[in-house]
Amino acid sequence: MERADCLPAGRPGIWDAWVVVAIGALTATTIVGRLADQSQPRRLMLDLLVGVVATGLMVLLPRRPVGTAVAMALLVTLSPAGTPASTAATLGIAMRSPQRTAIAMTAVQVTAHLVQGIWRPIGGLSFGWFALLVVAVHVALLAWGQWMQARRLLLENLLDRAQRAEAEQGRRVAEARTLERTRMAREMHDVLAHRLSLLATYAGALEYRPDSSPEKLAQAAGVIRTGVHQALDELREVISVLRDTEIEEGPGGRPQPTFGDVEGLVAESRAAGTTVAYDERVDEVTSLPPATGRTAYRIVQEGLTNARKHAAGHPVTVSVSGRPGDGLRIALTNPGSSGVPIAPGSGTGLVGLTERVQLAGGTLDHQREPGGGFRLEASLPWPA
Repeated sequence: MERADCLPAGRPGIWDAWVVVAIGALTATTIVGRLADQSQPRRLMLDLLVGVVATGLMVLLPRRPVGTAVAMALLVTLSPAGTPASTAATLGIAMRSPQRTAIAMTAVQVTAHLVQGIWRPIGGLSFGWFALLVVAVHVALLAWGQWMQARRLLLENLLDRAQRAEAEQGRRVAEARTLERTRMAREMHDVLAHRLSLLATYAGALEYRPDSSPEKLAQAAGVIRTGVHQALDELREVISVLRDTEIEEGPGGRPQPTFGDVEGLVAESRAAGTTVAYDERVDEVTSLPPATGRTAYRIVQEGLTNARKHAAGHPVTVSVSGRPGDGLRIALTNPGSSGVPIAPGSGTGLVGLTERVQLAGGTLDHQREPGGGFRLEASLPWPA
């Protein structure tokens, strides 16, 4: 199948018009230059006819380059008036057609000109020099056209690669934003679950101990009110994260917990009425990586939250130990379960926690004890 783009791309109407005008002018110049050889009126009429037809074929060259070039070569064998059009065809095909096609069409044009040189020789120029000139010109046109084609393809390839790289970068940015939203939403899930379990504990105390003193009732109600406000603020933050199209990063973001906040977490659970035995044996805690400390905080937070939900009123034991090079080990146990949770859960807390620990390079194990208790163990890497 012939290619339909052998000439440079552009506005077809304006480009074709200028090409036809230029080729027509060159054809007319060629005919005028050969007037001395027009001793026979038939040759003059033949030159005029060939010039008009060859110039008109330029319009068909973009759509049928090979067929048009062959027709021009036949016209060249009859008259030098077809030379400007056939030369333009050689360059156009070299610029847009495959290498084999360009070489074949160039050979056809060279052959046609050699036939013309035998039948219509140029006065004062030997056939040898004419043949050398024809071959040199057509080889130069072929090389120039192929070079322009290679340059155009290179630019198109670079442009395509740049566009794909830009699209890939956009996709990576979108994925990074999605992952960041997921991470922040998971952080908020952990915080809200912890906060709501505390509220449920205080609400349960008010429900089952209506005979408490007015001071204790007022204190519990104040804790609930404060907790509700904090939970609403955290919920608004979750919604804003999920709605925003862009994640704002900077020092103004939500502060992340550290390993030093674990004691405050335990104290908060004790204040809610949960008996927590906390045993910390961590050496060189200042060298603990922040990401590891944050993951340890989330493990303890999730363990205490589940204990309040499913084993309200039962004591909880929290053990944390480790040192650089040996890793950080966390264990939470509670001896029994109350049967019915005080607050409904989504069931995805431990799933998300397992994923978080695995991303940190650690392991997480949770299982029920034979006596009805529950044990949560985690191990996190701590480089020396």
